[in-house]
Amino acid sequence: MKKKFIIIPFVLVFLGVFLYSSFKSVKPKEVNNAPNWVSIEDAFEQAASSEKLIMVDVFEVGCKYCRAMEREVYPDTTVRVVLDEGYIPVKVDGNSEKLITVNGEKITEQEFAQKNGAFVFPTVLILNAEGELLRKRTGYMGVDDLRRFLYRNEG
Repeated sequence: MKKKFIIIPFVLVFLGVFLYSSFKSVKPKEVNNAPNWVSIEDAFEQAASSEKLIMVDVFEVGCKYCRAMEREVYPDTTVRVVLDEGYIPVKVDGNSEKLITVNGEKITEQEFAQKNGAFVFPTVLILNAEGELLRKRTGYMGVDDLRRFLYRNEG
């Protein structure tokens, strides 16, 4: 009987420490040098008054390649230079039912993605100020690939 009173608190303390450390590591880490992501509505407004194109990162919450691009590719200094000079960066969840307004039309983020041919994630879309799809690329892109993709759209 006395062993129970000794073992139970020990097990509870162990579980508490284990759960605390598990939840601490699950918390998303803030990405340094991440692009200044804007909403798609704001992006169209900014694009109309500037000569920048809109780069849309269509992602999925559980996609490991989407997270890898967010952590490793977009924060890269060379990618940021190209993005900041010629693009307005936007993130859209390709499976979200969240309503957005594109060219006066209310649609879900998922409908927007599918309308632009983004059925696989990650997909990067390049749009002009009128919302016309200029280019798209599906799948993970490393730093060099994304930079080359973005450079080909400038001008």
